[in-house]
Amino acid sequence: MKRRTGSSLAPGSGTALSKFQRLESLGLWRDTEDGQRREVVVLMGEATLVLSDPRSGTPLSHWSLPAVRRVNPGQQPPLFSPGEDSPESVEIDDETMLAALKMVNSAVRADSPHPGRLRFALIGGAVIGLLGLVTLVLPRILVSHTVAVVPPSKQVEIGMRALDDVIRLTGAPCAGELGLPALAELSDRVFGAENTPILYVLPEGLARPAHLPGGVILLPGSLIEEDAPDALAGAALAEGIKAGIADPMRGILDHAGLKATFDLLVSGELPVTALEGFGEAFIRDEHELPALSRLQSAFETAQVPLTPYASWLAANGVIPAEKAAELIAADPFQGRISSPLMPDDDWIALQSVCSG
Repeated sequence: MKRRTGSSLAPGSGTALSKFQRLESLGLWRDTEDGQRREVVVLMGEATLVLSDPRSGTPLSHWSLPAVRRVNPGQQPPLFSPGEDSPESVEIDDETMLAALKMVNSAVRADSPHPGRLRFALIGGAVIGLLGLVTLVLPRILVSHTVAVVPPSKQVEIGMRALDDVIRLTGAPCAGELGLPALAELSDRVFGAENTPILYVLPEGLARPAHLPGGVILLPGSLIEEDAPDALAGAALAEGIKAGIADPMRGILDHAGLKATFDLLVSGELPVTALEGFGEAFIRDEHELPALSRLQSAFETAQVPLTPYASWLAANGVIPAEKAAELIAADPFQGRISSPLMPDDDWIALQSVCSG
């Protein structure tokens, strides 16, 4: 039985906890002693083991971590139960998960009354180990796992909620009757007809392009003041690349906090107050560009010139002039005339999106 995700040992690491970077494995679960074995994803939480369906991500059972016991010492595969009288059991053969469970179990045993001078040393070491595991490792694992299992429909919903908090500060996205179809047409031209992101132009308050979960790309209104759609298309394309590299759900959950993240994982719902104040932090974030090689390849594939986008970034103070010069030098269409991204009439219509 292979693990669903693996762990890695950091080179040169000097701590025992450094190897537990992704405490998630596959297991075979029975809900009763005579029940049929069922494959599950086992996730070690802050105080629980969460057993989930590997396809839907739906939690099936929650076990109290201190109560978990191995019921077949010395036998293979290792079999665990959430308590002496519980009918449930799960088989786990992932070495990293087994080591973590052993660490937790040792800490629980050390917390029980033991005579001798080593008692306090054992308890202290176990507590330090558990605190390190909980505060340094498990939060990252919880966020990473939740990001991986949130379905696309829920990402769209959360993206819209995040957008609502952003537009408290920027005002509503431009929605001119003639401009919106042209904006959608430009998105199709840049990204293709499948999985096309939704482009929103914000009239003010946003100084740099940005993106949110659910395929939402936000573009400053100054981009539609250019002479041609190339800079606007380039900004949208670059944000699409960034969203594909680092899932924007991670930024949402980092802001929401561990409790809200756990609520989303268990119940499928992000608490109502989880995104309060998200807009302020989102607007203050610094603009980061994808690697130059990624930009160059993507712009060439999409047949979008890089120079107008780079020039706009520099002119609006988003990046320094030296960085813009690097982008311009890497433009795959430098010195060549690229085909127009859209007819002039459609670009004029798109420019009216903030007027309607």
